[in-house]
Amino acid sequence: MKKVTKIDELPQAQLSNNKRRVAAYARVSTDSDDQLISLKAQREHYENYIKSNSEWEFAGLYYDEGISGTKKEKRPELLRMIRDCQRGRIDFVITKSISRFARNTVDCLELVRMLIDIGVYIYFEKENLNTGDMESELMLSILSGFAAEESASISQNTTWSIQKKFQNGSYVIGTPPYGYANINGEMVIVPEEAEIITRIFSECLSGKGGSTIAKGLNQDKIPARRGNHWSSGTVIDMLRNEKYMGDVLLQKTYTDSNFNRQMNTGEKDQYYYKDNHEPIVSREVFTKAQQLIDERASNRSKGMKENAYLNRYALSGKIVCGECGRNFRRKTNYSVGRSYIAWSCIGHIEDKENCSMLFLRDGEIKATFTTMMNKLAFSTKLILEPLFKSISQIDEESDLERMNAIDKRMEQLMEERNTLITLMAKGFLEPVLFNQERNALDNEIKNLTDEKTNMVANSTSGVLRANEIKDLIDYVSADSFNGDYTEELFEAFVENIIVNSRNELTFNLKCGLSLKEKVVR
Repeated sequence: MKKVTKIDELPQAQLSNNKRRVAAYARVSTDSDDQLISLKAQREHYENYIKSNSEWEFAGLYYDEGISGTKKEKRPELLRMIRDCQRGRIDFVITKSISRFARNTVDCLELVRMLIDIGVYIYFEKENLNTGDMESELMLSILSGFAAEESASISQNTTWSIQKKFQNGSYVIGTPPYGYANINGEMVIVPEEAEIITRIFSECLSGKGGSTIAKGLNQDKIPARRGNHWSSGTVIDMLRNEKYMGDVLLQKTYTDSNFNRQMNTGEKDQYYYKDNHEPIVSREVFTKAQQLIDERASNRSKGMKENAYLNRYALSGKIVCGECGRNFRRKTNYSVGRSYIAWSCIGHIEDKENCSMLFLRDGEIKATFTTMMNKLAFSTKLILEPLFKSISQIDEESDLERMNAIDKRMEQLMEERNTLITLMAKGFLEPVLFNQERNALDNEIKNLTDEKTNMVANSTSGVLRANEIKDLIDYVSADSFNGDYTEELFEAFVENIIVNSRNELTFNLKCGLSLKEKVVR
């Protein structure tokens, strides 16, 4: 039996005496045979589906193939469809899912809002959502937030593979630190850069600090690897890098469930390999440098006063000024014959010229939060539960395929680079041509490495996020939820509050949603 999906009637304002011009958008992530077969099936489906409706006129099928969907700029057919919408050639768009239309929150919000402004609505088949039926900013925010979730899906198989490479020592450092190059998967010393590393450690042992060393390197016009100026932080990081004494510590950082890169302080397993490659400095020099850095840090900390702020209230440390970025502080304000609790921006308190953000009453913030949570509770059946189901079924294949493609291309580039070095060593290439070709290869390797790093850094487990959403659904759906403010409720689900103005707040929830709400007074 054929699956029939009902699309609710669009608002009356959008109807005209003519047939509604309906277009479809489809996308596949790679140019593999299987994906192209899928694309053909989608084309046939949409063309037959649209033409079968007597009130619709087929306005065309737009599709991108063999292109990553991460950024809209890389999808020419999507952009062509948007232009046709702006030219008045399309009234309605059908697409398979949110993730096929826009794979990050910014693009989704931008495109949906722009099309709504010109009277063009979108129907997402998988989510059964019609943007023409959305009546509030809350629903649109939820829609776009979960579109991002479907795109941020790094494979658990890839993570497992990397962990196994960590364990057996086969993990290849794609971008070695300054002083090394990756040759056939091995870290090989770059002589001219190694001289700079030796100088940095030597000056450290002579008593110079990081800022003094960096200043000397900049004065001597010694280029950093990426063309940036040397800084104290860069120098200290290099002095702390165990790779310069021939060792490797793997998994120094990790990506948490909120997409943030964190230093690994025991949350994840780490793997240390001694004598992994040829060192640039001896162990004795490296150890002495660590001792001197620690001593300087200890001396700087002596006599410094600790001014820890005690979070006695649920809102403490959670309210951030949208103008200057400083936190809000709880204080008691006095009016004629009475007093009340308010929250004021520390930046405004210290310098009213640089921050004009005025205070908010404690009751206003809590009432606004209560309104937002009641809206979530009201939209549970309509929005939250369908989106929870959607995020629980994240498709990771496209990310896997792209990462595999990057790995294969990286292998090819490394082979080409090694061949180039061999030809140069045998005198078959002129230095100018060698440098030109090597720079081109190095740039492509760097771009692919950055792309892969960003894919990993911007990804998270869909299962974890789904569980967070489920907790929110369970709480607002429970009989015990009466819509009132409680500190337990606030602390359980709110990451922070951004004060956009005295009339608007943005609640950043721990589950990843960012919801704007007018201040309730």
